[in-house]
Amino acid sequence: MIGLSSYAGVMESLMNSAEEQQPSTPLANSWSQIQESSKNQTPKCVGGFVLVHAGAGYHSESKAKEYKHVCKRACQRAVDRLKAGALAVEAVAAALVELEDSPFTNAGMGSNLNLSGEIECDASIMDGKSLHYGAVGAISGIKNPVLVANRLLSEAQKGKLSAGRIPPCFLVGRGAHDWAVSHGIPPCPSEKMASKFSLSAYKRNKRKMALAERIDTGHNQAKKRRQSSGNENGSGCLDTVGAVVIDLEGNVAAAVSSGGLAMKHPGRVGQAAHYGCGCWAENACSMNSHSTAVSTSGCGEHLIRTMLARECSAAMQSEDAHQALLEAMQNKFISSPFLAGEDRVLGGVIVLRCCRCVEPPPSQNIQGILVEFLWSHTTESMCVGYMSAQDSKAKVSFPVSLTSLSFNEFQLKFGYIET
Repeated sequence: MIGLSSYAGVMESLMNSAEEQQPSTPLANSWSQIQESSKNQTPKCVGGFVLVHAGAGYHSESKAKEYKHVCKRACQRAVDRLKAGALAVEAVAAALVELEDSPFTNAGMGSNLNLSGEIECDASIMDGKSLHYGAVGAISGIKNPVLVANRLLSEAQKGKLSAGRIPPCFLVGRGAHDWAVSHGIPPCPSEKMASKFSLSAYKRNKRKMALAERIDTGHNQAKKRRQSSGNENGSGCLDTVGAVVIDLEGNVAAAVSSGGLAMKHPGRVGQAAHYGCGCWAENACSMNSHSTAVSTSGCGEHLIRTMLARECSAAMQSEDAHQALLEAMQNKFISSPFLAGEDRVLGGVIVLRCCRCVEPPPSQNIQGILVEFLWSHTTESMCVGYMSAQDSKAKVSFPVSLTSLSFNEFQLKFGYIET
């Protein structure tokens, strides 16, 4: 069964002077209020929106408070960057850094350990304005892999290297680590990146693997054993983190970061690093009426084989975003012929789409943007947070079951703050 939630809102960028009065509307009570600027102060136009996730998988309810807090902090960090005038790609990277720094998420600090007891991380980022993408896979000894991915993206935008060489957009392993250090990103000892939670999980999984290898009870018993441990070693270890952002100019960006599956083989690279699988961002153009940004989470092998991020982005060009995401998750993921042999298909997505409003604005100095954001998951839970630049604090949703679908609407507004 698919869990799906979505919210739609109109964000209006007020490009007029601070003295211009805001017209009253019946929906004003659901809009974020704009502060009045003093005559002696210069108004600063701000706007933007961020949607983050702490992963689709199984999240212990005992740690629900920590997951909610880190999502709120990630939203706040992105909004702070947007208020400072940052573009979407900078804000989405800031949100990911906060998510990676939490010991409770499977990204950056506190990531899952592989079979050798080491941490290898994947991350990618995509800028909807330039369509540039940067990624790292199986990188060790770097506290914030998303910063390396973002640096790869920005360096690629500068053009060719000496002797006409093409700059890399995706690096893995030792090469990624060395490139990061050479570009000013400080290394972090691997032993400092493991948290008490990830170390405890590693020791527990090692014991289970040793026991399973010693006891040979036949094919059927082994199959039952694999199925019964699905929550702990399957969806329980899928909590990749990610974010999608729209800035004041209407640019979108997306990013994703992961420590990968627990007890994975060294060198394994998941969807978080793969193009079109971990994240996708694309501004509206002549061929696409909507700007879209997507970030995924779940079993990397499932998401790679279906290229779910790009599939969901393409689906968002339909008129009904809610129905389009439902159909994409069902047809392109759950019932995908590429996953026909899988017992359980595990994944989740957060999606943002926007377009310029077709209705005439109340003033020629006002530009309207219709923004819709949704999330869907086939896993037991998915922690999601969201915040606009006009909100005083972030909101968090932490569904722990897939028994119902929901669709809600509210209004958002860009405007002025005092400086």
